[in-house]
Amino acid sequence: MNPKLKNHETDLLCEAILSLQTVDECYAFMEDILTISEIQSIAQRLQVARMLDEGQTYDDIERITGASSATISRVKRCLTFGADGYRLVLDRMKRKEGR
Repeated sequence: MNPKLKNHETDLLCEAILSLQTVDECYAFMEDILTISEIQSIAQRLQVARMLDEGQTYDDIERITGASSATISRVKRCLTFGADGYRLVLDRMKRKEGR
């Protein structure tokens, strides 16, 4: 975890996210705190991470998601050298899907 990011406000944000119990609650919260563009951007990055994890090529990812090569590279860098947040989520999603 990046110590520069951790403070009381970000702790509260994390606690708020963890308090959500359904997908509909998550949508409502995200719609209130983020712009539609921000939600779409975050969702796109998660899709890019899933596709990279599945071994898909940059060209395929760019074509399917519309993500720029810079976004794909940034997500790849996080998967390789990041705080393992993507890895944690991707692994849990795979288990939930039975993969």
